[in-house]
Amino acid sequence: MRVAFGTDERTTLTDEVCRMLRDAGHEVVVVAEGDEWPDVGRRVGEAVATGRADRGVVACWTGTGVSIAANKVTGVRAALCTDAETARGARRWNDANVLALGLRLTSVPVAEEMVHAFFTTQPDDGEHDTIAKVP
Repeated sequence: MRVAFGTDERTTLTDEVCRMLRDAGHEVVVVAEGDEWPDVGRRVGEAVATGRADRGVVACWTGTGVSIAANKVTGVRAALCTDAETARGARRWNDANVLALGLRLTSVPVAEEMVHAFFTTQPDDGEHDTIAKVP
């Protein structure tokens, strides 16, 4: 799977998330690094919405700004997650295609659990009509 990645600040966590994705066999394309959070969210969102990437991961200090910016791109469903169960639910019930992470509170072990859950969970077929209500 091709994954667009963006962060407004490169940290140990962002390096580890990219490593985790690559170790899981994904192609990681860094589309924004060190840019302002609105640009990070938009660039990752555009990569996903246009099909240049299958999914995306965005990060900023709280994760809120990049998730808001990514969600402004039509076709993006970015979910700010803090644990694996939230990431799993975002895929299962919302068909989220961008995972948003906060750099401030996310530890590497929790990020690993979230990345695994987000990238291994498929949308629930029973949610198709509900998911379709969100363009």
